[in-house]
Amino acid sequence: MTGFVGVSRSMSETSADVIIAGAGIAGATLALALQQSGLTPVLVDPVVFDAQVAPTFDGRASAIAYAAFRQWRALGLAPDLEPHAQRIEQILVTDGKTPGASTGGPGPFFLQFDSAEIADSSDGEPLGYLIENRHIRAALAKAVIAAGIEVLAPARVASAAFEAREAVVTLADGRRLNAPVAVGAEGRGSIIRREAGIGAVGWDYPQTGVVATVRLERPHEGVAYEHFLPGGPFAILPLTDSRASLVWTESNARAAALKAARPEVFHAHLQRRFGDFVGEATVEGPVFTYPLSLQLSERLVAPRAALLGDAAHGIHPVAGQGLNLGLKSVAALAETLVDASRLGEDIGSEVVLERYAAWRRFDTVAIAAGADAFVRLFSNDNPLLRLARGAGMAAVNRIGPARRFFMSEAGGAVGDLPKLLRGDAL
Repeated sequence: MTGFVGVSRSMSETSADVIIAGAGIAGATLALALQQSGLTPVLVDPVVFDAQVAPTFDGRASAIAYAAFRQWRALGLAPDLEPHAQRIEQILVTDGKTPGASTGGPGPFFLQFDSAEIADSSDGEPLGYLIENRHIRAALAKAVIAAGIEVLAPARVASAAFEAREAVVTLADGRRLNAPVAVGAEGRGSIIRREAGIGAVGWDYPQTGVVATVRLERPHEGVAYEHFLPGGPFAILPLTDSRASLVWTESNARAAALKAARPEVFHAHLQRRFGDFVGEATVEGPVFTYPLSLQLSERLVAPRAALLGDAAHGIHPVAGQGLNLGLKSVAALAETLVDASRLGEDIGSEVVLERYAAWRRFDTVAIAAGADAFVRLFSNDNPLLRLARGAGMAAVNRIGPARRFFMSEAGGAVGDLPKLLRGDAL
């Protein structure tokens, strides 16, 4: 892989149809969708692809909704992703006060989701797929390179101007990029968002996510566990090859101590959280920590600018919807821009970009608000709230249609789906 892909230009200005700031998962997926539909994107990122796919760059694994995985199939990524994709056949959600994620089996209040319940409506898809982010990044990098998409990396956006007929993006090295629209997909500190005058609201949680990959003594059988403790959720997410991705939410101080702990001390704490239902769990690779916060942009679009991924919405990972929210927006933005181009419209005009915003506005706010409420409801030991949430979990677990709705919603298959989320080409 290389950091720069495409034709090298000696000129100080580069023209494209769409400038995408950020060549991460959302930005690269958008570039592929646009390129395959006849538009010319250019990607800009401070980090070259080689560094993005290194095991030490991103230790997370993502739960990918089956509708989002359809998008990658439609873009031709399945052959490189499927060997690394673990089907999630069941999800077990429990609520407890003490460590031991599944010791003694589910308590009196629990939720259990099974992919067999929605097999007829999902064409036999699982509840989702667990894939390590480095494998997703590698597959996208390979596809971007094969498609000949121009990638400027390492390169950093310094400023942007949004003029009457084009967006002009200036890089830190002085190069200028021109296009009808610029997309901010470069994370929570988005320069495109700032330069477009779009504000953001949010707050920090008093929590940090501790992430590690572990090898299990016994097979996980495609079951994902989410165990809620007073300090925050503890998730055991199945990976290929009898491994699991651990997402361990703790207070900031405890997370810092865990990160700095000797391997044998970390292992002892880990095993207490796991219990013995999968036998011994052995850490493989480094331990990562990620501070947790909520950030929501006040708008998704501005004249000649659109936001995507964490630049638009950064949410708590409690429900595993952060990346899926971004991939839904990729499908909607790609379809909006491609359809407008085919109709001969100005793809960066306010009327075109507002179609994308209207398509994604409600779902984005609803999921962000839902994730925040979920954290506040479950990350505490209030006896009244504990009783209320337990009763709610038990009620949902008894009502088949409610369970099936939640499974379809988590799978990204509810609402007005863009073509790519249905598995169709643009």
